[in-house]
Amino acid sequence: MTEPAETSVSFPRLQARSLRFTLGLPRAITVAADGERVYFLRTPDGETRTGALWVLNTQTGVEQCLVDPDVLLGDGGETLSETERARRERSRETAAGIVGYSMDDAAEVAAFALSGSVWVCRTASGATTALDTPSSVIDPRVDPTGRHVAYVVDGALRIVGVDGTLDYPLVEPDGPEVSWGLAEFAAAEEMDRHRGFWWAPDGQSLLVARVDDTPVSTWWLADPANPAQEPTPHRYPAAGTPNADVTLWRIGLDGSRTEIVWDRGTYEYLARVSWTEHGDPLVQVLSRDQREAAVLAVEYDSGETTLVRAQHDDVWLDLAHGAPAYAPGGRLVTVEDVEDTKRLLLDGSPVSPDDLQVRSVVSIDADSILVTGSVEPTEVHLWRIGIGGDCVQVSDAPGTWEAARGGGVEVRVHSGAETTLPTYAVHRDGTEVARLATRMLDPGFVPEVRFLDAGDDAVRTAVLFPRGHQHGDVARLPIVMNPYGGPHAQRVLRSARRFLEAQWIADQGFCVVVADGRGTPGRGRAWDRALRDDFAGVTLDDQVTALDAVVDKYGSDVDPSRVGIMGWSYGGYLSALAVLRRPDVFHAAVAGAPVTDWRLYDTCYTERYLGHPDEQPEVYDANSLLDGLDDLDDVPPLMLVHGTVDDNVVVAHTLRLSSALLAAGLGHAVLPLTGVTHMTPQEVVAENLAMLEVDFLRTALERRRDER
Repeated sequence: MTEPAETSVSFPRLQARSLRFTLGLPRAITVAADGERVYFLRTPDGETRTGALWVLNTQTGVEQCLVDPDVLLGDGGETLSETERARRERSRETAAGIVGYSMDDAAEVAAFALSGSVWVCRTASGATTALDTPSSVIDPRVDPTGRHVAYVVDGALRIVGVDGTLDYPLVEPDGPEVSWGLAEFAAAEEMDRHRGFWWAPDGQSLLVARVDDTPVSTWWLADPANPAQEPTPHRYPAAGTPNADVTLWRIGLDGSRTEIVWDRGTYEYLARVSWTEHGDPLVQVLSRDQREAAVLAVEYDSGETTLVRAQHDDVWLDLAHGAPAYAPGGRLVTVEDVEDTKRLLLDGSPVSPDDLQVRSVVSIDADSILVTGSVEPTEVHLWRIGIGGDCVQVSDAPGTWEAARGGGVEVRVHSGAETTLPTYAVHRDGTEVARLATRMLDPGFVPEVRFLDAGDDAVRTAVLFPRGHQHGDVARLPIVMNPYGGPHAQRVLRSARRFLEAQWIADQGFCVVVADGRGTPGRGRAWDRALRDDFAGVTLDDQVTALDAVVDKYGSDVDPSRVGIMGWSYGGYLSALAVLRRPDVFHAAVAGAPVTDWRLYDTCYTERYLGHPDEQPEVYDANSLLDGLDDLDDVPPLMLVHGTVDDNVVVAHTLRLSSALLAAGLGHAVLPLTGVTHMTPQEVVAENLAMLEVDFLRTALERRRDER
């Protein structure tokens, strides 16, 4: 079900209030090993940000709230440490309350952080206790046997019994910039590894990452609106500069310590760690240029490693969700590019179909591996691949699918094109037995999306007109391109909820175009590697291709002499790039948090696509927005928007571009967002920003019409 929205509240405010209509939806789903219970987080409605821990009985279909943070905290409310705020920024987490939890293998104990403390819930009774531990804890995780909880505080990894006894530091920082048990910036921001420690199956030891940020450059983040406030130091590994020194250690509960040994000169990045009962611990390590990786088995006592799978790509290697890992019986599961298809491999042999682009490994059991994958890139389906190699698509309706699995039970999450409300169906042996309730806010409309394949490369493109638009019967509409457009991110999927904001923009009197060009996932190795060394050329060309296709198909409805473009992050880069490089095509732009000089962005992301700046300075120059400005006589209307305390794409990007534009005599506007990071979840800021962006484009494109 959905909750009706207040009709007097604007869509941008509702979108911000509901965290893009994600509040009230189940998340972090765990199926107990016996299949009898499904645990998940959900806020009480579509506007409240406080997540609670819930359980569904799969036999009766009855839900129960196990832990309500408002009851636990009372009037005291929630407080977060700066470290926890930074961790949530890396994971793009904007909710509150319980935002993550861990469970033992039997799902009898759940541990979570709340307002800086470690809490433990006995799931059978719902009894929940705050443990007497130091404050400002990060990432508490219960061991698989349900006896201990490990957590991080002030850079130390500590252990406490689930009953609150024997709390002690297992390992403490041995330097001012050292932390144990946390993911470093590059791992959390670019490798999708947000953890820094992993329990042994028997709960007697852990693998723990030691991160030394000493080599990493210190940047200073200041809030210009508060000059009395001291700038905050921020260790940022910019392209071409040193990364954090990351090592991995096996640490016993008795304090024994053994370093895990690999060739760190060759393999600088610790990418993945897996430790299950099915074999030795596995680590995947990655070279700095990301062309070589090694999957290593760890010898428990000595810490020595043995190569079990070497991986190579001439351009770069992709990391997979849920792999590498051992299947029951000790077979190695990996996801790798085989020719032009991302395949599931068992012990190095492909077992998934050669036309299925595998996106992630959901779960592995004795008989099968559940994965997500695409044959058509605008859809993501669930596939069950047998250990013997048989492959069955288990999702049916068009759209996007996710899942969680355990004990013969699957929770299948579907988002389709006909409704903005996703479904959470619980299946046992292929039959639906229950559904998780949804309490999201009703946005009040369903986007009307038209899909087309643009150009010879069939660039997947979504087109939205104002709802109720009568084709050919009204004045031609200005066009607004609304891309992300960068590598490893996808927007054109057959899921209505993904186009809510685009439809609102279209309803303001535009034809909105969203296009996924080369570099976006789900279309094979050649497609996404096409932008190597050439962000500026490839991604911009594909936006032009999509625009041309829309004009060709809907020529009587759209006005190609009035084209705007707007985007955030890489989409902001692409938007500014469009009016600087192709003012003949793009006539106004709003660039939010744009990367303007790739030398100012981080190592792991930037070097993957553009190489090392010391080795390829000309590549960085060619892809910089600061390059070639002196050759321009004029620039179409351009508004740069940036949060002043963004620690990912720092505000220096916009300031440097603005300074270079001014030096070249090129007019533009700058909108600083005081106290805002790379995310803008604040209701008032988000609402007014959306209104200002649309008004800027409308005014610029109307002026262009009037001047013709």
